[in-house]
Amino acid sequence: MPELNRPSVLVIDDEAGILETMQILLRSEGFTPHTALGGKRGLEQIAELKPGIVLSDVRMPDVDGLDVLSAARSQDPDAAVILMTAQASLQSAIQAVNNGAFYYIQKPFRNDELVAILRRAVENRTLKVENKSLKQEARKRNRVGRPIGGGKLWLDALHVAESVAGTESTVLLQGESGTGKEIVARYIHELSERSSGPFLSINCGALPEGLLESELFGHVKGSFTGAVKDKAGLFTAATHGTFFLDEIGETTPATQVKLLRVLQQREVIPVGATETIPVNARVIAATNRDLEDEIRRGEFRTDLYYRLNVISISLPPLRHRKDDIPLLADFFLKRTAEQTGQPQKTLADETVDALAEYSWPGNVRELEHALERAAILTKGSAITRETLPERILDRAAKPFVNDEPQTNPTLDTIERAYIKWVLESEGGNKSRTAEVLGIDPSTLYRKLARFGIGS
Repeated sequence: MPELNRPSVLVIDDEAGILETMQILLRSEGFTPHTALGGKRGLEQIAELKPGIVLSDVRMPDVDGLDVLSAARSQDPDAAVILMTAQASLQSAIQAVNNGAFYYIQKPFRNDELVAILRRAVENRTLKVENKSLKQEARKRNRVGRPIGGGKLWLDALHVAESVAGTESTVLLQGESGTGKEIVARYIHELSERSSGPFLSINCGALPEGLLESELFGHVKGSFTGAVKDKAGLFTAATHGTFFLDEIGETTPATQVKLLRVLQQREVIPVGATETIPVNARVIAATNRDLEDEIRRGEFRTDLYYRLNVISISLPPLRHRKDDIPLLADFFLKRTAEQTGQPQKTLADETVDALAEYSWPGNVRELEHALERAAILTKGSAITRETLPERILDRAAKPFVNDEPQTNPTLDTIERAYIKWVLESEGGNKSRTAEVLGIDPSTLYRKLARFGIGS
């Protein structure tokens, strides 16, 4: 891989041996590592390199990791900083996340776990940079690009999104994982009168309840150990903009009560505070669960559901929009070519047929990952069947319950079987499985427990 196309990572630690080990590991995994011995030298490197990805020890004798975090994000607000420590605590983790850390990992850690986190950090930063660039370009041209697709089900969903964009109505996006719910949420935001305001999002299933509430509603100094200063919640930060609540079905009953209050009263009470703060953010929520079924099981509040479900948009799975695969493939291959600096690859006819025959349980996200992999592995100009993942070529592999195809399987059936299938395909490696699924590891563990996989 050419050096220019390898993501750069600045590693800061006060132990030379760890720097040497990290340099070897990261280079072997396709990164370009830069190292700094000690926090003081790390700050100098941050000022010089303005790195987008930083991996730093927390406890160093001269400058600690939180100072590194502050310096990196002051140079680049989108910088992803991962902090390492041998003495992890909930308080220090909360403080790091509150200050903007991308991840907090405890030593000793597995190499594959760290690499997976770094790759998510690269993807997260790339998306932020691309989103800023796309937003600026859209405003420059005074238009917003429509999400790709031409099938009836997809166009019907976009028509509803376009119709509701100019209103202040709360929107609930429903669909399987990977169907493009955040893309549609951003599309609604860009078409709305709030497009000049922020678009903020949070994955409700990626954080424990206490930390989620602090992120949503904010907290006051001293409200809990580690709360060293007042912090505005995302509802407040999204003022005059749009707040996207992804995986809303993963929230606990206690959090659901507080979310209901926000939607009813249009105000929040930060953790540890007594006074309310008005909220002026449009809410778009998303779920891959059947919330009506969750209500019947007593796991989701009926009143919150109806507050969220003012306008409901169902996004079709990719297996129901096969005609869109060539359009999506062209988009993903063009983007991969731009990222790698290589000529855009095309699809051989046999490859198009293989893609059309597959059931795509991971939907558009799975298609994107499969094509990126195929484009990188293909030496010539045309992508052949041989570079596709084995599961796509195995037409008999249908990830449904008991490995038998079903007519109109439920979302839970598809999700459970697909997670189990990917986990088995990755040899039980949960970090890699979460990466393939495009979800946070904590979300994966909750889903494994919920579906009784591996128990």
